[in-house]
Amino acid sequence: MQTLLSTYIFTKKKNLFSIMNPNFIYCNSLTTYSRRKTITVNIGDLPMGSDFPIRVQSMTTIDTMDTKGSIEQSIRMIEAGCEYVRITAPSLKEAKNLENIKKGLRERGYFTPLIADIHFTPNAAEMAARLVEKVRINPGNYVDKKKFEQIEYTDFSYQEELDKIRDKFIPLLNICKEYGTALRIGTNHGSLSDRILSRYGDTPLGMVESALEFIRIAESESYHNIVVSMKASNTQVMVQAYRLLVNKLNEEGLKPYPLHLGVTEAGEAEDGRIKSAVGIGALLEDGLGDTVRVSLTEEPEAEIPIAKVLVNRYLNRENHKPIAEIKSNTIQPYQYTRRKSIEVLNVGGANVPRVISDLSSLPNIDFKDLKSIGLHYIALTDKWNMSDLGTDYIYSGKNEIPFMLPNGTKEILDFKTWRNIVDQTNKFPLFTSEEFLMLDTPKHPALNFVSTDYKSINTDFFKTINKDKTVVLVFKTQNTHALAAIRRLFCYLNENNNHSPVIIMREFSFLSDDEFLIYSSTDVGGLLIDGLGDGIFLNNISSISLDKNQLISQIKLANDASFGILQAARTRMSKTEYISCPSCGRTLFDLQETTFMIRKRTDHLKGVKIGIMGCIVNGPGEMADADYGYVGVGKDKIALYRGQNVVNKSVSSLHAVDLLIDLIKEDGIWLEPTPILE
Repeated sequence: MQTLLSTYIFTKKKNLFSIMNPNFIYCNSLTTYSRRKTITVNIGDLPMGSDFPIRVQSMTTIDTMDTKGSIEQSIRMIEAGCEYVRITAPSLKEAKNLENIKKGLRERGYFTPLIADIHFTPNAAEMAARLVEKVRINPGNYVDKKKFEQIEYTDFSYQEELDKIRDKFIPLLNICKEYGTALRIGTNHGSLSDRILSRYGDTPLGMVESALEFIRIAESESYHNIVVSMKASNTQVMVQAYRLLVNKLNEEGLKPYPLHLGVTEAGEAEDGRIKSAVGIGALLEDGLGDTVRVSLTEEPEAEIPIAKVLVNRYLNRENHKPIAEIKSNTIQPYQYTRRKSIEVLNVGGANVPRVISDLSSLPNIDFKDLKSIGLHYIALTDKWNMSDLGTDYIYSGKNEIPFMLPNGTKEILDFKTWRNIVDQTNKFPLFTSEEFLMLDTPKHPALNFVSTDYKSINTDFFKTINKDKTVVLVFKTQNTHALAAIRRLFCYLNENNNHSPVIIMREFSFLSDDEFLIYSSTDVGGLLIDGLGDGIFLNNISSISLDKNQLISQIKLANDASFGILQAARTRMSKTEYISCPSCGRTLFDLQETTFMIRKRTDHLKGVKIGIMGCIVNGPGEMADADYGYVGVGKDKIALYRGQNVVNKSVSSLHAVDLLIDLIKEDGIWLEPTPILE
């Protein structure tokens, strides 16, 4: 994908300096939690904006023409806590049936605002705007027709296209004004128009400009009841686009519209929760976002508890301990740039971020305990088998592991334990900052981990570590505004010209599995997508009375989450990635079952990205950076894609998975799954 810089140079756009300026403002503060102030948008009787709580919503998966089914599913969503119910309206007949669904819900005592989801069909949007409280349109396909063509536009021909948009859009605005209907202008990374792609490229800036074209028209018509979204399945692109949108709204003097946050096609289970939290959480941390939809390939009511875990974390965030202000932001917020660090052994530099697994709570560590962190000992052959989720370092604390680890895996011990070990091969110390600064402290000649927090950063500390090329810092914090506190530590390094590698450590206590996944994904993933961090170190003490099997389960969760966060942040690919949509009324096959079936047969293909889409709306565009695509095109009919190019236009769903695998084999990247011996 082209960077913002190369895109600007290629298109000879002006104001490059302002786009690349590291002090580019997109939130109230980088250190103090403060929600961005927005206008209020009225959606039925439930307004949205910064004066109100962050709302949670979801979308039905039932065929919109199934009135009874849509009503029943909507009720399940509402009773789970859904505050807005979105329903697809792909054509005029579905738009008309929204009236029956709404009537049925009202008769049963449910008055939750309904949102019509529109693609391609302005007449359906105009019908829906008379019937429901809010309409979502996609600026990439509301007027423009996507043909995946590169077209050179003159300023005059480009303006002609904008005039066409205006002519098609104003009738909808007039209806919305007449009926008091709200509007979401929802840009999707994968469905940018050919026109936008031709001028701006496949970039966050293209996403923002796609929405701004419609916003400018709306403001010229004095219509402001607007919510905006910048969704993508790539978390880096998604976060960059929302930040850039906020800045451009400010720069152009447009209204500060509320933001609808979401990661498209996040997937299912742990991966879906992690990916959603990395993208959505990173924005919530900086006070951006007024409504959240978590897009999981699960039943829609299952999305609501996850969304609530995300947003409820900020209910009292304003009361966090103070963090020193960042006066000059040296972190590029609109383009991924990894922080420059030196290489210390295999940490930092050009190495992928490392994973440290915490086994310090385990009594009497033995061979089989390491299976939870991807290291499988095969007694029959006396050999180790490392999975794709095999950890890089094991932190054993005060207890030395009593056997030799597999080649490549290294052990970290507390300094006071490490210094008394006779054989220190592949064993490294973890110092407190106070221990490391002591003059006569023995150190490892190659690698020393130094744990530090906000209170330990001072001039003496930097004088010592700046001269030592064996130091890997371990950043931790007790501040409830954790991401901002650790980001501030990175800024201290930049301010003191320090390039030591950094491991991001997060310790939690007594969290549920979902809370642990979401909190850690937010706090660590939100830093990784900004290029901060050379490794991850997670721990969750969920109970003081766990037996060994329960401890092993917690260790496995932390290890799997670590690799999942790195993958979701696009900084280390260690497993197959599934870009699967959450299904809706447009889907004509069982998406959850199909996703399970594809995952079962392909989840050993490390680094391969497979898009699984219910319909053409969420088809080749939405899976913008997938290697292969499985897209519904009709009742039990599937189109198979290589990248964005269709290979088989219509095959039976009975054979589609086999043909998908054949396609992967044709490209020479298929591997037979390796059985793990016990």
